[in-house]
Amino acid sequence: MLRILKDTKIDFLRMRKGAFIISGIMILGGLFSIYQIMSGKANTGIDFSGGTMLYLRLDSELPVSEIRRALRPIGFEDATIQRVRGEESPRFMVRTRNKQFKTGEVADNLLSTLRKELPRSKITLEGSEEIGPAVSRKLQRDAGRSVLIAIVFIIIYITIRFDFKFGVAAALATLHDGLAVLAVTQFSGIEFNLLIITAVLTVLGYSLTDTVVVYDRIRENLRRYRDDDMPKIINRSINEVLSRTIITSLTTMLVVVCLLVLGGAILYGFAFALLVGVIIGSYSSIFVASPIIVEWERWTSGR
Repeated sequence: MLRILKDTKIDFLRMRKGAFIISGIMILGGLFSIYQIMSGKANTGIDFSGGTMLYLRLDSELPVSEIRRALRPIGFEDATIQRVRGEESPRFMVRTRNKQFKTGEVADNLLSTLRKELPRSKITLEGSEEIGPAVSRKLQRDAGRSVLIAIVFIIIYITIRFDFKFGVAAALATLHDGLAVLAVTQFSGIEFNLLIITAVLTVLGYSLTDTVVVYDRIRENLRRYRDDDMPKIINRSINEVLSRTIITSLTTMLVVVCLLVLGGAILYGFAFALLVGVIIGSYSSIFVASPIIVEWERWTSGR
């Protein structure tokens, strides 16, 4: 196979204290992001905060700024307005959170206001979606439950394939990745929606795959070098798969960057979260998942 690095002898475990500090900051940032999301203070999409999405067709082209200005009288000038590309006649997607109107009344008020403020344009409502507060809370619970279920099955899978301490280490590493992605996306101002949850779950799978590759090599070297201590075996294993990890990460990032640049506004947050997740997932398999095993061994042996 192609190898961009050969016979490296990097002492990764020597850097684990600094890595633990960096990871601790990311975990705290992720926990703070969860608090912000649950308390309604984060930049959440209508999936989690409740709101309305309208699909409009116009008979003439209008700039987004003019549509936004038309919504000002009813306090929706901060709505997310996106021009749908690839259509002959202008189509727009308008997303806004519920404010002074009850669920079910937002679409009618938005449409009537636009028709009043933009009388020269014929505006047709092609469809609308409304998510109330009760649905939003359910989505929040289901999103959190899906991540926790994924973590539990990761522990079970790694325990069966390797060992319990490997399972716990892999679960902590993947949980770390999910929290880190949440922290980076929230502090970057990316809207938190169901696509971000999808990206987080995808990152968990990617990170687990990368961690399993390292663990497989550790298991092989534990049998091959029985007289060596655990830190030496882990360092050797990481160096042996380092080239594979880098190549896999770079090729994955190449695809994600294309999605980030060419995917448009709707997929931007999803692609950004994936890009961050690939970087953090590669980092955690080396600097989080493997060092936890060393610390576990020292703790159980009393050293």
